[in-house]
Amino acid sequence: MTTEYQTTDPLATAAFESLREFLIESRSRCSQELGRYEHFEREVHRRIMACEAEAAGAYLKRYEVEAEEIEVEGQSFGRKMKSEQEYCGLAGTFVVERTLFVPHEREGKAICPLELRAGIVEGAWTPLAARVMARGVASTTPREAAELFAEWGGMKPSASSLDRLPKRLSEKWEEKREAFEKDLRSQEPIPQEAAVEAVSIDGVHAPMKGCGRAEKRAQEDKRPQGPAGYREVGCGTVTLYDIEGERLQTIRYARMPEFKKETLKGQLEAEIRSILTTRPELQPMGLADGAKDNWDFLSQLFQGLGREEAKEAVDAFHTFEHVKAALDAYHGEGSAEAKAAFETCRIWLRETEDGAERVIRALQYRRERSRGSARKRIGKEIKYLAKRRDRLRYKQLLDENLPIGSGVVEAACKTLVAERMKRSGMSWGEEGGQAILTLRSLIQSNRWERGWELLSGQYRCQVKILKPAA
Repeated sequence: MTTEYQTTDPLATAAFESLREFLIESRSRCSQELGRYEHFEREVHRRIMACEAEAAGAYLKRYEVEAEEIEVEGQSFGRKMKSEQEYCGLAGTFVVERTLFVPHEREGKAICPLELRAGIVEGAWTPLAARVMARGVASTTPREAAELFAEWGGMKPSASSLDRLPKRLSEKWEEKREAFEKDLRSQEPIPQEAAVEAVSIDGVHAPMKGCGRAEKRAQEDKRPQGPAGYREVGCGTVTLYDIEGERLQTIRYARMPEFKKETLKGQLEAEIRSILTTRPELQPMGLADGAKDNWDFLSQLFQGLGREEAKEAVDAFHTFEHVKAALDAYHGEGSAEAKAAFETCRIWLRETEDGAERVIRALQYRRERSRGSARKRIGKEIKYLAKRRDRLRYKQLLDENLPIGSGVVEAACKTLVAERMKRSGMSWGEEGGQAILTLRSLIQSNRWERGWELLSGQYRCQVKILKPAA
C-alpha cells in the first residue's frame, strides 16, 4: 500500500474512504439482504486493517532523514540513494520510500536511518509486529502460528519468517545476555513479605538434530547422556516464599544442552546472589532431585555465598519413589503389604525427626531377609537414601513452613521445554532451541515486558545529521 496523506485530514485517504463506503452500503441493506454475519465481520475487519496499515506507513515515513551526511554511533555515512521498501506491521504490509547511506571511511554495509530511528526489526518488521510474532512462535510452531495469523486477517508472516525471527532475536539477546539479565533483576522488586528463597535445578531430555546413536556414542564422553536422539535441556528456578510457605514468584531459566549446565548455573547463581544482597535476611534453600551434579552445584553455591545456614532437601516425591521401589522388591509390587509399609515409611519421613533413620533401618531389616535381585535392589535404594539422609529432614522443614518438593522446577521442565519442544516429529538445533527457550523463560517469569523493551532497543539508535540536504 503506497497511498500517502494528501491533505491535512488524515481520514481523507483511499483506505478510509473504502471503509466509509462499505459501512454506508451495509447500513442501507434491508433485512432480507443481510447475508451471513461472518462475511460482514471479515470484510469490515479487512478494511479496518487496510486503514491501520496505511496510517502506520504514513507515520513511519516521518522517521526519514533528509541529509547528505549523518553520524551513527560515532561513524559517518554519506547519502547513497532513495528506494522503496516494503515493511510489515500488525495490520499488514505497506511500502515506504526511504534513503540509504553508506560509510565514508571504510567499506561496510549500507544503513537506513528511518529503520534505525523507528526500531524496525531485521529490516522488515515493525516493533509491535515483531513482538507479536515472537510471542506467537514461542507458544506454538511456526506453521501453526502462520495459520493463526492468516485466520486473524492482519499481517500474514510466512512460516519461514516465523522460524527465522526468534533466531535473530536470540542472537541479539545472547550478545548482551548477562547485562540484560542484570537489568531485569534490578528492575524487579522483591515482595516485602518474602521470607525464603529456594533455588532448584533439573533437566529434561528433548529431541536434538544430529544426535543419533552413532553421534551420541562419539560424544558421550563430553555431553549429557540420554535416549538416542535426545539430550538434556537444563532448567532452573529461583522461587520466593512467604513465612507461611506460600509461593510468591518464580524466575525460570532454561538452556540448551551444555556440559555440566555451566551457563544455567551461572544464571541461577547471579539471581540468588542478587536477591540475597538486597535481602540478606531471607532464608536460602536448595531443592532438587538426588542427582550428584545438582547437589555439588547447590552446596558450592551456598558455601560461596557464605550461607552455611542454607537448608537443603531432596525432593520428597523422588525420595518416596526410592522407598517404594525397595518395598515393592521385598513385598511384591502393588501388594497390600507393600502399600501398608510404604504408608508407614512416608509418615515417618514427614512426621518424625529421625524419619530417614527409621526408614533406612526398616529397609535394612528387609534386605537381610531377601535374596537375589530383591536383595540387590533393596541394597541399592538403602545406599541412595543413606548418602542423602541429611537432606531428608522433612519434618523439620515442614515445621518451618519450608517446601519439601521440587515441583516448581519440574513444572518448568514441562512448561518451558516439553510442551513446546517435544511435539511429534520435532528435533532441535542449538540456535533455534535456545531462541524458543529464552522467549518462553521471559514470558513465564513475568519478565516479557521489560525483556522485549531491552531486546527491541537493540534495533534503535540515534541518528545525527552532519550535513543537511541541499
